[in-house]
Amino acid sequence: MSVHDLIAVLPEPRELRARCRAVALLDTIASVPYDPSLAFVSDWRPGVDLAGMDNGSGDQYHIVFDPAGVFLYGFDHESDATPWRENDRAHWPGLLDGLPAPLAHYAQAPEFQFDGFFDATVCAWYETGAGGGGWQCGPVEFTDGDTDGADWMFDVLTGADSTQAFLEYAEDYYERAFDREAVSAVLKGAPLDRRMVAALSATANFDAIATQARALGWTVLDS
Repeated sequence: MSVHDLIAVLPEPRELRARCRAVALLDTIASVPYDPSLAFVSDWRPGVDLAGMDNGSGDQYHIVFDPAGVFLYGFDHESDATPWRENDRAHWPGLLDGLPAPLAHYAQAPEFQFDGFFDATVCAWYETGAGGGGWQCGPVEFTDGDTDGADWMFDVLTGADSTQAFLEYAEDYYERAFDREAVSAVLKGAPLDRRMVAALSATANFDAIATQARALGWTVLDS
């Protein structure tokens, strides 16, 4: 699976944003007492939201939700498409070709630079308005066996069964079981309550989680 396969299974922007928000909240609870790998920042910039993943092993992705569209990129440090395959870092041919002007500046955002370079192995975008046409990517080409990281990095966001996708991610990453009903409820946007938090983590502090959930714009019930 490459970025060409990824853009065929990515949800439309509204659904993708909702899932990013939900999995960030779930991961915030599941990761206690450690830092979560999945994140969502409302109003990262005025009117712009940001979702992200950092697994602490050198791999990450970010998804920018802008009124002009969505800019998505990922970096798999072990993939064939890594810019580090050459002494002078270089993107895989075609990676950013066709990136629409309203979103192109995000490839230069300081937050996405490493030592002055935009480290990315996967890039896709969704332009809103008349210029759009669904999810797009550059004309990258891969031979059999070449990888760009799209085959695993976004599984938690693209699975047809969102509950199962999160459970597979979390149970592998945290090496413990999670309550399916609670996971499903959060993914459906249900208000967060003490029972749900306790079902997902026996050690999470509800008040701390509630504060973080409200920062995401989530409805929290105190009972």
